[in-house]
Amino acid sequence: MSPPSRHASRKGEHTRVIILDHALRLAGAGGIDALTIGTLAESASMSKSGVFAHFGSREDLQIAVVQEYHQRFQQRVFEAAMREPRGLPRVQALFDGWIAQATDEIEQGCIYLGGAFEYDDRPGPVRDALAASITVWRGALVRACAQAVACGHMRTDTDTEQLVFELMGLILALHMHARFLKHADALARTRQGVAHRLAQTLATPA
Repeated sequence: MSPPSRHASRKGEHTRVIILDHALRLAGAGGIDALTIGTLAESASMSKSGVFAHFGSREDLQIAVVQEYHQRFQQRVFEAAMREPRGLPRVQALFDGWIAQATDEIEQGCIYLGGAFEYDDRPGPVRDALAASITVWRGALVRACAQAVACGHMRTDTDTEQLVFELMGLILALHMHARFLKHADALARTRQGVAHRLAQTLATPA
């Protein structure tokens, strides 16, 4: 058999992106576990066999959704923040970007946060993929805060692990208060909380 043409390869990749767009919306709204080949095929107006050709099983589909979300999150939040100087400007950009992302997802749901609640006590490949993605993101936050200490922007006694723990908690609070409790002031309180916590770490000018 002859190898597939470049045109066929590009078309296949384009179709996969379209399918993943639908899958991300469905998983955000109903949860990762609710995502099936059948529901996705219906949403994308495709046959089940057409979706199955790109994802060999429901589990493969769910893992692909987690990985695609991570890639898009990284492009929008992480890579944008990396254009800022090391230190406090980069830390601020990382959390500003995450807050903006979380705000956009208030209606459709967040794969990271929603998935963490879905799979907190459910071992398996989907949980592993989700935990790996969140661990990578958390590690990036800790490194950015450590760089801020090294740059002299934050106090030398700053516990960067504790700082990231508390700031991540504010994002979780935003998700709960805005999406579940429908509090109109959730975004403002989150920004206020992040600003207050970062201000507590600022190094005293020499």
